[in-house]
Amino acid sequence: MRFAKGFKTYFLRGLAVLLPTILTLWMLLWGYRFIQETIAVHINRGLVRIIMLFQGPEGLTRQDLTQILVDGPAGSVVGFIIAVIAVCLVGAFIASVMGKTIWRLIEKFIMNTPVLRRIYPYVKQVTDFLLTREQQERLFSKVVAVEYPRKGIWSMGFVTGSGLRKVVENVEKEFLTVLIPTSPTPLTGFVIMVPKEQTIDLDMTIEEAVRFTVSAGVITPQIRDSRILLNNNVTGNENVSTSS
Repeated sequence: MRFAKGFKTYFLRGLAVLLPTILTLWMLLWGYRFIQETIAVHINRGLVRIIMLFQGPEGLTRQDLTQILVDGPAGSVVGFIIAVIAVCLVGAFIASVMGKTIWRLIEKFIMNTPVLRRIYPYVKQVTDFLLTREQQERLFSKVVAVEYPRKGIWSMGFVTGSGLRKVVENVEKEFLTVLIPTSPTPLTGFVIMVPKEQTIDLDMTIEEAVRFTVSAGVITPQIRDSRILLNNNVTGNENVSTSS
């Protein structure tokens, strides 16, 4: 019985140590395979065609080039690197004035397409929110804690506005419009209006609050906790020095 209890304790402790590393490596491997199978392989086949057009008669055959660039391990690395560079170039181009203009035309075409316009806006909203900090700051101004859904239970929320004017005028209080997110998707939840005096400003960035929501509270901000601990240690050392 003691052996089984000890085995379970050590097993869970080892799993807690190894699982984050394993999951991280698995996600990186999955991302590499996804890029390789969906993007890089087509880039490598395009390279084969380009080399066949420009090389001389004494160059490699199409079969040899395919074996090196498409089927071989060297080609996987080359295609992956080119795919990453291409994504960066697209990002740099979209940041320019011409790129923004062209991308607006592309999005306008997508929004006028019957099927795509019902899918694209929602996918874009989620990806923009998760990948761009500017979108997060535009949607949400700060993070607060409110007593929701009842007194004594505190929920984290994103402030999205100042409340409806009609409610503010009738109650004669300053209100905040707060989105109470649901895990693991921070863009869905419940919109409530609460008096500002009944909210608590949380010392969290929007990005930290998003991670907190997506992870169902597992990932919590640790930087400020360490600062508080450091301040307490400094205060304690000063008190010891004073008493000495």
